[in-house]
Amino acid sequence: MWLKSTALGTSDQCYGYPPQSSVSSFLGATLDYSTAETICCNNHRYAEESGYLAESQVDLFGRLDPNAETVFYDSVCGIPLFIAPRGRSFESFEADSLKHGWPSFNPEEVISENIVLHDDGRMESACLTHLGHNLPEGGVDRYCIDLVCVAGSPLSANDERNAIIPLLNESVILADELNVTEYKSTAPSSSGKRSGGVGYSQTLTIIGSGVAFAVVLVFGFCYAYIAKAKSQKKVQVGL
Repeated sequence: MWLKSTALGTSDQCYGYPPQSSVSSFLGATLDYSTAETICCNNHRYAEESGYLAESQVDLFGRLDPNAETVFYDSVCGIPLFIAPRGRSFESFEADSLKHGWPSFNPEEVISENIVLHDDGRMESACLTHLGHNLPEGGVDRYCIDLVCVAGSPLSANDERNAIIPLLNESVILADELNVTEYKSTAPSSSGKRSGGVGYSQTLTIIGSGVAFAVVLVFGFCYAYIAKAKSQKKVQVGL
């Protein structure tokens, strides 16, 4: 089951800590640290740019091992969040992510004990790091996640962010407690929790519909104006 938000001890995003500095060089890529700081720790609504994962300096899928599962860690506190690909091929994981513009995970790939899924579809980690949103497809949950927020690594012994760990719910699975081979997610295939009208693809749909309506409205006014002008011209000629 999902981690309950009421089990968390603070309302401060990321417990007041910034993302790990190593985020900027995740898997040898070049990620924008300021984007990570803004999106992961100072935001509940916005996302990194669509397609960011495929930009040349990032090239996520060119850096992952296609023959193995990858564990994605919280960019702030280093707890494990996703194991992918799982229950599908690497090619399917890549195609789905590139299609939607962000790393896209399914319920089998999430470490549900470490993530809060809110009723509005917003997802955050046990460390209150913003992750992204649930945008179901085909009746199955699909987590559209910001790469900069899952580009972390397990914390070193002297990292100041270790102060977060004692504050977490006891059900949270830490990096050194995760048995990747044996772990099975308890996330339901369809949670009924999804992003509403303001977010990712829904936003694009709303904007597109609004633009289309505006175009039709303007065209209608122009057509009526031209028709009226022609009618008045004919009357004047007749006089």
